[in-house]
Amino acid sequence: MAKLTESDFTRYSDKEEVEHLNWNELERKEVADCKIFKVNMSLRKSQDGREGHFVSLDSPDWVTMMPIFTGKDGTEYFIMEKQFRHGTGRVTVEFPSGLVEKGESAKVACARELKEETGLEAGKIELLGSTCPNSAFMYNTANYLLVSDLELVSSQDLDANEQIEVVYIPVEEAIKRMGAKPFDNGTMMTAIAYFMRSRRKKNEKGE
Repeated sequence: MAKLTESDFTRYSDKEEVEHLNWNELERKEVADCKIFKVNMSLRKSQDGREGHFVSLDSPDWVTMMPIFTGKDGTEYFIMEKQFRHGTGRVTVEFPSGLVEKGESAKVACARELKEETGLEAGKIELLGSTCPNSAFMYNTANYLLVSDLELVSSQDLDANEQIEVVYIPVEEAIKRMGAKPFDNGTMMTAIAYFMRSRRKKNEKGE
């Protein structure tokens, strides 16, 4: 078997034409309303004439926030949450997160969810980036925000079926443990990636 070389594929370029890869939507219908998302069925046609039906989820946008503060010992800490997740059926450790309500910006949703889940207000909210959680079948956007200059202003204001324990953890420990139980929520891994990229850029600028 020949060893793989660069000549076996085309190097990526933003200038390359992609129109030949598009599938045009001919029809879309809602097939189920599942409260936190809607299930749609689309009929699409490729550029070479193939047709197929594809399922997609229409969900509100998300916010995931990374509250950070410096302790009295000079250590940087993240504020995180312990809660039971019904998908996996176990307790996870995650950053505070929630849905963006209609008409809200990501920063407004971040401030609202942060106060509801932790009782904190942030003097600084920085949007680090946004992604599609899974472009194979989801429409929505996940937003990742770093929040700092924190002040505890109230108790939690949770929904009827929410049960969240707020904890703090050293930033470096969170980075090392992310990706393994109970820190294995994939969205949190994306948040950490944005945080590390932002930190690297700031270090390069000497900030």
